[in-house]
Amino acid sequence: MTPALETIGLVKRFGGLAATNEVSFRLAPGARHALIGPNGAGKTTFVNLLTGVLAPSAGAIRLDGRDVTRLGVDARVRLGLSRTFQINQLFADLTPLETIGLAVSERLGHGGDFWRVAGANDAVLDEIVEIGARFGLADAMEARVGGLPYGKQRQLEIAVAFATRPRVLLLDEPAAGVPERERRALLASIADLPRETSVLLIEHDMDVVFAFAERISVLVDGALFAEGTPEEIARDRRVRQVYLGGARDG
Repeated sequence: MTPALETIGLVKRFGGLAATNEVSFRLAPGARHALIGPNGAGKTTFVNLLTGVLAPSAGAIRLDGRDVTRLGVDARVRLGLSRTFQINQLFADLTPLETIGLAVSERLGHGGDFWRVAGANDAVLDEIVEIGARFGLADAMEARVGGLPYGKQRQLEIAVAFATRPRVLLLDEPAAGVPERERRALLASIADLPRETSVLLIEHDMDVVFAFAERISVLVDGALFAEGTPEEIARDRRVRQVYLGGARDG
């Protein structure tokens, strides 16, 4: 089966430093996969390579079997690769309705003219409203984004990424800074994402990782250090030593 996303010998050097070092990684179709690693492991560099923010020094990136190594960010989004960020990238003065509408309109090739598109096509407006409801925003669609609770803003960012209809969705620490009560709703919306969307979660919070992931990859010093099911990773003494608390035998 063709991976939803794949890297082959991926390398990124900054001067003499290999921030990403020969990483060969596969994300299966429909995956619920987590990428973890200690601070400085190279996770952010790896994600920036996947999304086209950075160009690799060597190696290849394939999306649904198609080589996208030299394509830019926008081209990868059009082909079905979308992401969220550690710090949200939302416009505070817009509403969720406008924010999701812009993403849908852009996907349909109409740029920022979403009001005309939505006004002329009930199906487009229905889609915008349905996406908002999916991510717990039904009661806030006409509120100013800057006035929403932080958890709602994080929900909105995922909603915007989902509005591009991604085949692969990269979630970069989506629960970071979100209060516990709002975190539960956010994690539930992630868990309810359709299996047509393969998800790679980049996360520090091990409770989130083990609640979500069916497979986990561990990155250390820019290289793929270990990979397996959550149970296998939890039992791996090397992983515990470098990341999960340094547990020792006995």
